Amino acid sequence: MDTLILEPSLYTVKAVLIMDNDGERLYAKYYDDTYPTVKEQKAFEKNIFNKTHRTDSEIALLEGLTVVYKSNIDLYFYVIGSSHENELMLMSVLNCLFDSLSQMPRKNVEKRALLENMEGLFLAVDEIVDGGVILESDPQQVVHRVALRGDDVPLTEQTVTQVLQSAKEQIKWSLLR
Repeated sequence: MDTLILEPSLYTVKAVLIMDNDGERLYAKYYDDTYPTVKEQKAFEKNIFNKTHRTDSEIALLEGLTVVYKSNIDLYFYVIGSSHENELMLMSVLNCLFDSLSQMPRKNVEKRALLENMEGLFLAVDEIVDGGVILESDPQQVVHRVALRGDDVPLTEQTVTQVLQSAKEQIKWSLLR
């Protein structure tokens, strides 16, 4: 019997996608070259949305990939892995992302809130998955790391917006004295 034995790999996630209820991409991060061009990615995303947006299940096999997904109000969240990937691992990534996003803006996870907090989304995904390797599956840890408090963060780790806001505050207070 000649069976293919796959070596275990840390590279479990092939992509993380978030689409609106029209199937339009709001966020997409691909971790390998399964779909190297934007045209191929968009075609895959359209196919995945058409196959999943009317179903209540959480797992699909599509184009040789395992897709776990969840919908909420007007958003669809997808985590994609290879066909031999453990669905529970992919589901833990999906649940961590969803729970992290629902805790960050303290509102329902819906399109408008997500678009207002895209920076938080980018940071959350980077905390959960790096290069296809799952780093974190605890939403509390992700939210804690993403919720950078300007005063507690060294200047090198602050965003440009945070630095400018801090400078404005200091100038304002120095002028008011």
